[in-house]
Amino acid sequence: MPTSAAAPKLILGSGSPRRRELLAQIGIVADDVCPPDIDETPRKTELPRPYCIRMAQEKALAVTAGADDIVLSADTTVALGRRILGKPVDAGEAAQFLLALSGRRHRVITAVAVRRGGQIWQRDVLSHVKMKRLSDVELNGYLATGDWQGKAGGYGIQGPAGALIPWLSGSFTGVVGLPLAETATLLQAAGYPFWRQDI
Repeated sequence: MPTSAAAPKLILGSGSPRRRELLAQIGIVADDVCPPDIDETPRKTELPRPYCIRMAQEKALAVTAGADDIVLSADTTVALGRRILGKPVDAGEAAQFLLALSGRRHRVITAVAVRRGGQIWQRDVLSHVKMKRLSDVELNGYLATGDWQGKAGGYGIQGPAGALIPWLSGSFTGVVGLPLAETATLLQAAGYPFWRQDI
């Protein structure tokens, strides 16, 4: 990646290690990481996609940045019908989420927001995921890994739960937490020098 003095500062408005790892996969290391502190409670009757888009934009706006800095934020929401499955508060709620998803298809929405000055570029990516019908051994075994913590819907496809997901249609990196193709496009639109020209 180019590192010229003229390159704008990139601030990742997320504390997710998965998003840092995904950015590194395409050669991007944020200059700063500033997880925003916002209320992530869905509004009454708010549907999953509008909620996810709102969260990504609010996160981007909540990060303190200079006029020429680029802020990258995202939100991943697991939706079962109209129901939003957020990050479980404990193993009991994680079990409830996983049992609800067991043997069914659901949607994973990741919205990305990039802010530079007063302008925001935004995209959201929808993927369809099927979780296998879970046996008690699989459910309890996965819960015991602790991998459900901090993950929307109570699972992370890139970890042990990958053994529970036989089918996916859409963006794998979007389900993990940051759709890379769309994110790269947004960063380029905001003026981030993504592709090197000196090779």
